[in-house]
Amino acid sequence: MLKEFKEFIMTGNVIDLAVAVILAGAVGLVVNGFVSDIMMPVVGHFSGGMDFADMKTVLDPAVGVEGEEGYQPENAIYYGRWINSIINLITVGAVLFMIVKAYNKTKKPKAEPAPAGPTQEELLSEIRDLLAKK
Repeated sequence: MLKEFKEFIMTGNVIDLAVAVILAGAVGLVVNGFVSDIMMPVVGHFSGGMDFADMKTVLDPAVGVEGEEGYQPENAIYYGRWINSIINLITVGAVLFMIVKAYNKTKKPKAEPAPAGPTQEELLSEIRDLLAKK
């Protein structure tokens, strides 16, 4: 069983998948940084200085002082963070689309095989048939 597992792990597909997962995590961090550190400040600037991450609907306000006994934090729906996540998803999708499109351009189209001509036997049969008609 251990030998079979080793053979499975060492196949090219599993190694490719592992590399893809690691690269996806790295690309995700880069895109998340791009969205939160570059795109969202620009969007916030043009939307009147608002930060989407701070947008929320408070269901229950905080009670007490933080750090003291009896403190209860606020209960809120942070829909601004969700908007950031959607912008992040759209950005990741666009980046992956461009990567796949560029990759597909590098592939050489497969040459179509030349159409197969008639075999020697078929040609001889046709000649025989034509001679038989005369």
